[in-house]
Amino acid sequence: MLDILQSSENNYISITVTGDADASSSIKLDKAIRWAFDESLQKIIIDCTHLNYISSAGLGVFMSYIEEINQTNTTFIIYGLSEKVLKVFGILGLDQLLKIVGTKEEALAQINGI
Repeated sequence: MLDILQSSENNYISITVTGDADASSSIKLDKAIRWAFDESLQKIIIDCTHLNYISSAGLGVFMSYIEEINQTNTTFIIYGLSEKVLKVFGILGLDQLLKIVGTKEEALAQINGI
């Protein structure tokens, strides 16, 4: 099961991901990210502090936005990945294609250009 919480903060949108992003639930993640892009939001942070598991379908959601992130100059930052989930991102090289940081503070520093 996957829960998604979207919230607008000062100058960015935050998408909090809780649970397991697998084949049946990753569509929720895709809808949340798609909404942010459809609204032309330029600063998006993804809180994965409570993401327990991600399948290839969940990873595919993130992969599907790489080109759009680059073309729209969107600041898109993922933070809070567990060691296990970060390792999966690394195996596929997504840690080189997406901005991944450890904490919300690091994500906000990058959002704010600090």
